[in-house]
Amino acid sequence: MPNLTLHHQSNNMFSAQTYTDRRQKLAEAITEGLILLPGNGEAAMNYTGNTYPFKQDSNFRYFAGHNRPDLVLTVDAKSGESYLYGDDPTLDDIVWMGEQPLVKELAERIGARHGGRLDQLEPALSRATTVHFLPPYREERRRQLRAWFGTDRSPSKALIRAVVELRAVKSEEEIAEMNAAVRTSLQMHEAAHRNLQAGMTEAEVAGLIEGLAISAGGRLAYPAIVSRDGHILHNHHHSNTLRDGDLLLIDAGAESPSGYAGDITRTFPVSGELTDKQRAVYDIVDRAKTEAIAALAPGKPYREIHDASARTIAAGLKELGLMKGDPAAAVEAGAHALFYPHGLGHLIGLDVHDMEDLGEDVVGYDDEFRRSTLFGTRNLRLGRRLRENMVVTVEPGIYFIPFLTDRWREGGKHTDFINYDALAAYRDFGGIRLEDDVVVGAAGARVLG
Repeated sequence: MPNLTLHHQSNNMFSAQTYTDRRQKLAEAITEGLILLPGNGEAAMNYTGNTYPFKQDSNFRYFAGHNRPDLVLTVDAKSGESYLYGDDPTLDDIVWMGEQPLVKELAERIGARHGGRLDQLEPALSRATTVHFLPPYREERRRQLRAWFGTDRSPSKALIRAVVELRAVKSEEEIAEMNAAVRTSLQMHEAAHRNLQAGMTEAEVAGLIEGLAISAGGRLAYPAIVSRDGHILHNHHHSNTLRDGDLLLIDAGAESPSGYAGDITRTFPVSGELTDKQRAVYDIVDRAKTEAIAALAPGKPYREIHDASARTIAAGLKELGLMKGDPAAAVEAGAHALFYPHGLGHLIGLDVHDMEDLGEDVVGYDDEFRRSTLFGTRNLRLGRRLRENMVVTVEPGIYFIPFLTDRWREGGKHTDFINYDALAAYRDFGGIRLEDDVVVGAAGARVLG
């Protein structure tokens, strides 16, 4: 059942040459065999005809552009020739959803050839001596791969590496799309701040910001986090009523019509003014964010920037009397993770956590930088050296998590660095996180939006 919005999708795509160039670079990296890039299909919400909002596979969209379900792209790695497969709309499709372009027209728009119907794809696969495909993340894709090949096969490591290499660095036209997504994201946060008042529910704020994302021609890039319980890192329920004195943490980003994501976090006082205690913690987080953005540079390991942000947070908490000892030693031991149990950020692009369907360690780490095994630091998704025109999130935070504090205190954990007695006054504080999306540049970082 075709998606209603697809008839106008051509305005949200790059030129045919852009997609042709991307596929040519991919073919040159693989050199032999057939590259198979299936798009996503519709996902039924509660019956076949009632589907979730369609989300195209980002790897397919990067190389084929189209935001239409049930398409498959193949690329001959030797010749670079590309073929687009799919079924044309039926009469019933047109009656219910309006006229849609034929697959042949879709192929022409991206500089590819028309391969034929979907049932004509399997013979083409059987003729190939080697077929390269990426790891499936939907069960429907796994079943389809088994049907095509008659058995389970392993994803292509060479294709994974090639795709990560191409997508990790953004072109100027991609950055322009991401800037548009971030501008909408900031408008969402500004509207929430402007309308925020005691007595509102989290759900009212969540509805306001999601409506703005849809009004801009896209949708949310990920389920919005709108929570006065900011110490719960990915809290998606919106049932609380906001009170004076509460902090409201909003982690929400819009997706542009072209599919590129924004990812912004702000923390607002419901009463309009931060208390002195809240301001002191907020300023530490803001300082960690500002310093991290200033440190972004090609060739700089993101792991080093993360560790520096953790030292800034540990030093700030020491000034408040909540930590003690040497901040650098505290970070090396992992004591800061009681307050900062996640990484500084991640790559962002067509996915809000860009390409993580290909494997977090493949995308964010390499032979030079391995993932830490320490609690907290092991959640850092990006540790490798940065490259010019990578786009990353920078999102430090400080959280007071009662369960974690109790568990560590009972176990006598990091008593040389943590002043547990002083934490009693912060038990109901919640959490503060601040986040921007930033382009890594040779002449300095550029904050999007």
